[in-house]
Amino acid sequence: MPRRPSTTAVPEHPVRAHRKRHRYTQAELADLSGVSRHTVMAIEQGDYAPSVHLALRIARLLGTTVEDLFGAHPDAQTTPSTDQTPGDPR
Repeated sequence: MPRRPSTTAVPEHPVRAHRKRHRYTQAELADLSGVSRHTVMAIEQGDYAPSVHLALRIARLLGTTVEDLFGAHPDAQTTPSTDQTPGDPR
């Protein structure tokens, strides 16, 4: 039986959205960033977390911040903080 396309929209990765806004191909962004197209593709698919240096390079090329590209997003799951002082009822 053929697969049906998913009706659930997957949010676009911020790197991909910014790259498209700047009209860069994956290959162009990769070349400017000093990495392979495969690396850019893996970042956009969420399969690879770049180093701080690479994240900063990409952010500068795309005219934005590392936080905007790789920071927590509203749909991201967070865990409660365990940083509390003994006796602190938080």
